[in-house]
Amino acid sequence: MPMAKLIRNIIKTLSFFFFLLAATAPSLSSATSATDTFVFGGCSQQKFSPASAYESNLNSLLTSLVNSATYSSYNNFTIMGSSSTDTARGLFQCRGDLSMPDCATCVVRAVSQVGPLCPFTCGGALQLAGCYIKYDNISFLGQEDKTVVLKKCGPSEGYNTDGISRRDAVLTELVNGGGYFRAGGSGDVQGMGQCVGDLTVSECQDCLGTAIGRLKNDCGTAVFGDMFLAKCYARYSTDGAQHYAKSHSYKTNYGGERTFAIIIGLLAAVVLLIIFLLFLRGVCSRGGK
Repeated sequence: MPMAKLIRNIIKTLSFFFFLLAATAPSLSSATSATDTFVFGGCSQQKFSPASAYESNLNSLLTSLVNSATYSSYNNFTIMGSSSTDTARGLFQCRGDLSMPDCATCVVRAVSQVGPLCPFTCGGALQLAGCYIKYDNISFLGQEDKTVVLKKCGPSEGYNTDGISRRDAVLTELVNGGGYFRAGGSGDVQGMGQCVGDLTVSECQDCLGTAIGRLKNDCGTAVFGDMFLAKCYARYSTDGAQHYAKSHSYKTNYGGERTFAIIIGLLAAVVLLIIFLLFLRGVCSRGGK
């Protein structure tokens, strides 16, 4: 790759990190809100090279996700590359009850965390309490996927007929509710379900039906339960509290201060790299004269 093109790609990457830093720095010192709570994250095995065409396309994709979240609760983008492996595909989905400002804030948080979580991997996914983002160079948009990503069941409350009846009534309400985001309650039992917006209506219904069926079967008499499939989730709680879990099969969350430090470190490293490359370019230019 010519030196000038390499430097241009690095500068584009640096600009993207500055954008994320400006968007997230004011809120990193504050306590994490309920919508920003980490639920799970995962990364693909395939890696990309720094300053590659895919990295440039991925940065453009993530910028599009952040910008789009200011006016839409769901969107997907495809940034075409010269080859299929250089093409970046991605989406975001905000929880259906979030305001646009809260949606935008959540997506910014997710984008700022997925980079350190999945450094130089072609694919990454991150679920916060209020939003979900996913990207890859492999096609996944518009494809139903009912793989169990995360399951969490709370402690059993014993065989409480009234409690189980209310729980089952809430879950039945979610199954029959219609729409991509569904919420309901009965007494102290609250339930919620949502699909990613790239599914069709029938695919969403099928996905939620599977998630809710597994939730009832696997969690039994638990006081709360979470069932996250790849393209939808269902959850309930019998005490009004929201319970978030980290799956042992995924990398752990980066806290606010650590995320901030990582971004600063990346910025410093990129700046030093640019200075070094410019120095080498100058030496080579003088040597060629």
